Amino acid sequence: MYIYFTSLSVLRLTICCILLGILTTVNGCLGYRLGSTLPADISSISVVTFSNQTDEPFLETIIADAVSSELQRDGTLSVTTPHNSDVTLSGKIISSVLTPLRYENDNRRTTREYRLTLTVEIVLVRTKTGEEILKKKVSGETTFEPAGDIASAKRSAFPYAARDLARHIVDAIVEFW
Repeated sequence: MYIYFTSLSVLRLTICCILLGILTTVNGCLGYRLGSTLPADISSISVVTFSNQTDEPFLETIIADAVSSELQRDGTLSVTTPHNSDVTLSGKIISSVLTPLRYENDNRRTTREYRLTLTVEIVLVRTKTGEEILKKKVSGETTFEPAGDIASAKRSAFPYAARDLARHIVDAIVEFW
């Protein structure tokens, strides 16, 4: 049994396939927006140095620098001074936790790898009104293998954990809307 297609039926089949492809593509993009989802009145942010509730010195400076750099890298909000910004980001560093991950095979008391986790509570407020927009706990982490003493290795790991934390903070701010 042979099926013969006329040029009209081939044209109809081609048009149906194209329409099906278009409908599938459009359906997959429903709910997706191009550009920023931030409200129109929020285009700039200032970052206030976080308060440090840990025993780690200079951690607030490392985190503030990482957050400012990540905001500039992201580009959704321009980083300005507190007097010129639409919103102000502040926060407090709640904890700095060092967790052993791996141990030496022949000596279970010697740690080969650690995880450093930084946790902060961020607060985003409208600069002009003082209205609190967002309050959230955010964490960032890194892993490292100690080389030499643990204190020096931990200090070297702080910027990496702060960068991861900054990415999570910027995501929390930009994707909140």
